[in-house]
Amino acid sequence: MSKAFSNLLKYIDKLSHTDKERVFQWVKRYVEPSSTVGDRLIDEMREARFKESFECPHCTSEHINRFGKANGRQRYRCKACRKTFTDTTNTILFRTRKGNEWITFVECMFKGYSLRKSAEIVGVTWVTLFYWRHKLLSALKQMDFEKFDGIVEIDETYFLYSEKGKRGISDRKPRKRGGKSKHRGISKEQVCVLVARDRTKSTVSKVACMGRVVKTRVDSMSGTKLSTDNVIVTDAWRAYKTIGL
Repeated sequence: MSKAFSNLLKYIDKLSHTDKERVFQWVKRYVEPSSTVGDRLIDEMREARFKESFECPHCTSEHINRFGKANGRQRYRCKACRKTFTDTTNTILFRTRKGNEWITFVECMFKGYSLRKSAEIVGVTWVTLFYWRHKLLSALKQMDFEKFDGIVEIDETYFLYSEKGKRGISDRKPRKRGGKSKHRGISKEQVCVLVARDRTKSTVSKVACMGRVVKTRVDSMSGTKLSTDNVIVTDAWRAYKTIGL
């Protein structure tokens, strides 16, 4: 069992019964077997994915043509990159033909079964479940939330900007074995990563800027998920003093 999968199971185990049911229904919603219900879910998936604009998942162009059907599913072709795609491209349903088995596998995951035991229950090989697990973990990472709940802790961390593998670095000599910044303390040679998290473990973690974080970057990174009901916990850095005002 991978560390990521083990951590996921531990996290799910700590959830309330209501939250566990929400997670299960979310997973079930997108891996339902292809039937009348499955057709409706794919319609909903299409509406959710393309509610802003109907664009190519490969190059984001909006110049799309219908391109026949495959196995009863509509296909599309992008005029810009000439690639084809379906409503399930880049989802865990892509190229999957075992809808019912997906649901059974999710139940096995929540019960903490090993891949081999799950394979006996689901009726597929453990190698297949190994790849399914990675697809599912990737999908779960994309689960978003609307607003933080209650107390929100915000902090930043810094990493030395790396250009490893880049040829022709002109503004400085290449560093050896990681190297050090030319300047003491925090400088423009360091990348600021901002992290915000509430007590339910809803988390935003993004690259904010180069050098010291400023208020405008804090607002743009986490402001849309903050509300007047939140209690903000930060250090004394001035960029945090007017968050949410």
